[in-house]
Amino acid sequence: MSCVQLQLASLILEENYGEIVKKVCVHLIKNGCRQLRALVVETNLKIDEVRKALCILIHHNFVKFKSIKRGIVEYHAEVKNVLLHIRYPRYVYCAKTLYGDAGELIVEELLQNGQLLMSQVVSKVTHRLNEAIEGGKVIDQTFVRDKFADLVNTHFLMRVGNIQSEDSMDTTSTIPVLDIKEEDVYRIPQCMQGSGVAQLPGNKRRRSNDADEIGRNKKMKTESGIAQDSQEVAPDVGIYWTVNFNRFHQHVRDQTIVDAVSGRVDKIAAEVVRTILRVSELTTDPGAMMTTPISSYEVFQAMPKELNLPKQTLDQYLKLLADDQLEFITKAGESGGGMYAINIFKVVKVLCTAHIESVVQERFGSKCFRIFRLLLLKKHLEQKQVEEFAMVPAKEAKELLYRMFSEHFVALQEIPKTPDHAPSRTFYLFSVNLNEVSRMLLERCYKAQTNVIFRREHENSENKRVLEKSQRVEAIAASLQSSGANADQTAEIEEMITPPERVQLDKLKKTFTKLEHSELQLDQTVFILNSFIHSVL
Repeated sequence: MSCVQLQLASLILEENYGEIVKKVCVHLIKNGCRQLRALVVETNLKIDEVRKALCILIHHNFVKFKSIKRGIVEYHAEVKNVLLHIRYPRYVYCAKTLYGDAGELIVEELLQNGQLLMSQVVSKVTHRLNEAIEGGKVIDQTFVRDKFADLVNTHFLMRVGNIQSEDSMDTTSTIPVLDIKEEDVYRIPQCMQGSGVAQLPGNKRRRSNDADEIGRNKKMKTESGIAQDSQEVAPDVGIYWTVNFNRFHQHVRDQTIVDAVSGRVDKIAAEVVRTILRVSELTTDPGAMMTTPISSYEVFQAMPKELNLPKQTLDQYLKLLADDQLEFITKAGESGGGMYAINIFKVVKVLCTAHIESVVQERFGSKCFRIFRLLLLKKHLEQKQVEEFAMVPAKEAKELLYRMFSEHFVALQEIPKTPDHAPSRTFYLFSVNLNEVSRMLLERCYKAQTNVIFRREHENSENKRVLEKSQRVEAIAASLQSSGANADQTAEIEEMITPPERVQLDKLKKTFTKLEHSELQLDQTVFILNSFIHSVL
């Protein structure tokens, strides 16, 4: 992990969770695994503060724990999960696109809280939807529960490991062991599927008779240690849910592939690729480099009916995509009219290469872009060959090559004719190492994201007075409107902001909008580069 990633993670934690949580997590990132007592001593914090911070970090999956010996627990930080916090708006947008407002709020609640019971999520989302809805309509919890089930069935949400039952736990250890069977990861408990769920005041539900789902959580332990039956508890107590980031990444990657095909061929070809991805998404491992092969007949059956695409035309599109030089689609067999699969590795490589080429063109100009593409095509070239193939004068080609070499976009390999490595008897070959260039650009993207956060903090601190004044005026105006004040009274309150201050606020709004767009575009580039690096590994 680099210093740039550490700095970015530190800013994200401080901005969203506060100084104490940041201090504990950054210490774990810097120093590796630590015990609770060591964290208290080394961070100079109170033990209760460290415990609360660890609880928050574990709840959001930023920190994990393990038992190294009886009674001793070590904590370690997951930096990659902290850096994913920047991508939370994209996850929420995906859920809204696929499942509407209810899906958006479900994912938002889980991202904000880390882990929640299904009953808690359904209750909160139903309340928020009913607050926002107009016209006297009321949304029932059944509607939200169905949306939650849809997200689970498509693997966007998954269950968190439960504490092992008392029978299987080591009675000599006080350290909880979180475990879950593979078949239960995407299984909604029977008590939350509509049967045996009775509505109770205050969003509480009576306990269902499904003993297997509640497990050992049938009894609630009091502070005195006496187990007492609780008649008004959530029916799914102990069964927590969280967001499946890998599934969201798979969806974002698939959408990026569809957009790439749409730009290269047309929208119908993009729909063909989208259909193949949709049919094979649940049978393909998120880390697989090739989707599960499916027949052209299956693709034809799954195509959107509104396209009204004939089978012959579909076969022509599949053949066109399979014969394309980029090889987005691979023909894996002849059964069922032809078996087709999408080569994820090649698509991700093409997308990553396009991003890198765009950076080279913007940073160094069109001639460097030509030389860079030439090296990608020919793999290894001497300086004289670069001059001839790129049709660039010798002096300029030398200058451009060494400029890209100094910034690590181009690699240089020495091949000596003799053991003494004399320059006159050595070949110097220029090449492009996509993996190394991707890692270098990834670090620069993290640095740019750090600069965006710094800039936003600077703008907030420099304009703190006018921002606070604007918030006070908006709060007063909203209070007057809710109490039934007329438009003249509201306008009089809004006039408290002077014209120069209004100009300043408009300028700030534009600045924050630009920073938000920059952050989203940087995250898209980070996602593509990370996808390629992981596919190479």
